[in-house]
Amino acid sequence: MTSQSKSNEPLALRVCGLTKSYLRRDGLGLKGRPVLAAEAVTFDIPRGKTLALIGSSGSGKSTVARCVSRIETPDEGEIWIGDTNIARLPPSVLRPFRSRIQMIFQDAASAINPRFTAQQVVEEPLLFQEHTKRKQLRHIVGQLMRELGLRPEWAERRAHDFSGGQKQRLVIARALALKPEILILDEALGGLDLSTQAQIANLLLDLQASRSLTYLLISHDLRLVAQITDSVAVMSAGKIVEQGAAAQILEKPVQEETRRLVGLPEVRAITLAAGAGGRL
Repeated sequence: MTSQSKSNEPLALRVCGLTKSYLRRDGLGLKGRPVLAAEAVTFDIPRGKTLALIGSSGSGKSTVARCVSRIETPDEGEIWIGDTNIARLPPSVLRPFRSRIQMIFQDAASAINPRFTAQQVVEEPLLFQEHTKRKQLRHIVGQLMRELGLRPEWAERRAHDFSGGQKQRLVIARALALKPEILILDEALGGLDLSTQAQIANLLLDLQASRSLTYLLISHDLRLVAQITDSVAVMSAGKIVEQGAAAQILEKPVQEETRRLVGLPEVRAITLAAGAGGRL
């Protein structure tokens, strides 16, 4: 499998023909017929770029995200990180790749133990990897907290004492502790107020530039999509129905589903504003 895009850019992620179904349960809790949540989904993301998956609720966006991160295993298809297809790797072989691709969810509060200190939240994945000495952890956590806009002296503060935006920064710091190449952002800014959302979005842009990170963004917020993404793929009923450069999709959508999602007059204004500054 080639690790370069059509424009000859090196690829961080390539997804080919990803399909995932679930068994729908009836009213008695018994297993019923299979339902396709994602069907033959194909896209790629060049290194250091951002692809947004957009679509209405139930379109299959989060299913794709969970399969790409290998939280779940796809029924069919390929997921290439560099030159390795991780779609069917068994857990023992998959483990090293989990440090290369990390997922950040919308609700930071439910993603961390509220009784943990900030130090414990951020160092947790390093302890699982078992290759970092304990005396190095405080230094690593302090550096990450500083990079994420959190004071290192807050390391002993309990997670429940942080604000929503600060908790999301902690979750991002924890993901970055393993030095990933790819972050999957599943509505990661959706639960924040507009001001905090803008701060975190700008932080993500800075981190992408400094660390050459690749983002797969799952979002219904077209203002955010217009500001921080390079390309967009539109999902409907488990399939990608349209994809291309962000400006092209948002300004001149072709498919009816895309036109319905973007709402032309509003999105055109958003896209023009994004082109002027690139930051929220």
